[in-house]
Amino acid sequence: MAADPMFDRIFEKDVAISGIGQSEVGRPSSKSAMRLTLDACLEAIKDAGLERSDIDGIACWPGDNNNGNAFSPVGPTALKSVMGLNVNWYGGGYEGPGPLAGVINGAMAIATGLCRHVLVYRTITEASARMTSKTASALTNKTVGRDSSYFWQWYTPFNVLSAANLMALYAQRHFHEFGTTPEQLAQIALTCRANAQLNPKAVMRAPMTMDDYLGSRMISTPLRMFDCDVHCDASTAVVLSRVDAARDGPNPLIRIEAMGAALNQPWSWDQISLTEMAAFDVGRMMWSRTDLKPSDVGSAQLYDGFSILTMIWLEALGLCPRGGSGAFVEGGSRIARDGILPINTNGGQLSGGRTHGLGYLHEACSQLWGRAGERQVAPHQVAVAAAGGGPLGGSLLLVRD
Repeated sequence: MAADPMFDRIFEKDVAISGIGQSEVGRPSSKSAMRLTLDACLEAIKDAGLERSDIDGIACWPGDNNNGNAFSPVGPTALKSVMGLNVNWYGGGYEGPGPLAGVINGAMAIATGLCRHVLVYRTITEASARMTSKTASALTNKTVGRDSSYFWQWYTPFNVLSAANLMALYAQRHFHEFGTTPEQLAQIALTCRANAQLNPKAVMRAPMTMDDYLGSRMISTPLRMFDCDVHCDASTAVVLSRVDAARDGPNPLIRIEAMGAALNQPWSWDQISLTEMAAFDVGRMMWSRTDLKPSDVGSAQLYDGFSILTMIWLEALGLCPRGGSGAFVEGGSRIARDGILPINTNGGQLSGGRTHGLGYLHEACSQLWGRAGERQVAPHQVAVAAAGGGPLGGSLLLVRD
């Protein structure tokens, strides 16, 4: 790792993941958002070998959102009260590197000595919301806190009513610039579906063929229905602990080796390149903070809110050449469970369900700990989880000791 006097101490190396938990994943669930959250959080605390009284920090993203919006129905102040936690630090807010912001902020709190064990969670109930309003996920319905009215006002007059419209621009440009084909893009959806068939929590488990994919409804050219993630109701939680405290726990240590959270461009999705996004800033930052290389990664859980985002993350994290993601995923063998780089082994968000960020981290830890059941890949020590799209992005490089 190149010496940089600005970063003489890499804070995340003092932090480990000591426990994980996840509620049921429903489409929709009959449980309330708070019940789902408690199920995930209590499971994570127990998994870490801790008691509620040990938790002295709490964080989520994006926090309290519009007094119970389905995108973030349970904020840290509500959960702290319900669980009776006494914390030295809590955090929750929209600004930051996207869905993994709670983890990155919680790790900083631990590394600076504010707390020892931080409970980080992400709850979402968009499946229930869509039962009563089919436009519940439209950008025009978002709150000021989530998507910034100032930003979106420049898009909605041109009928950019969904993130699918924005992502389609990136996919179309990728096709044009690098020769990417629909059949190559399809491999992300097909791989996720194959993995989801072995995940009992996945919401989309029916077999999918290339013909099924190509025959699915076009949503925003060139993105088809199976290129878009599926809404669900779920909560996912992890416990972050100081490394010395985590060594006393029941699980093998999973250290946070490096993080990426950089945003070296304007806060807009189209000002630099229609084939990059902030993911490339994130990747450069993460690899600058470790001696490990992309070739060391044994599994990758990469954001698939839309299939093109997984392709972009593959390139941004140096897991394949710039512009080469189409060729890398072609045929699906390289990214399959028995391939050189298994991806989204729980079915991702395209088939597993839109758990939005922490689901990737939960799966990365499950794989590193050898807990993934039928979908378990070959033993490995290094995994990466990345989440976000457009200007919001974060990545975590994990090492099992």
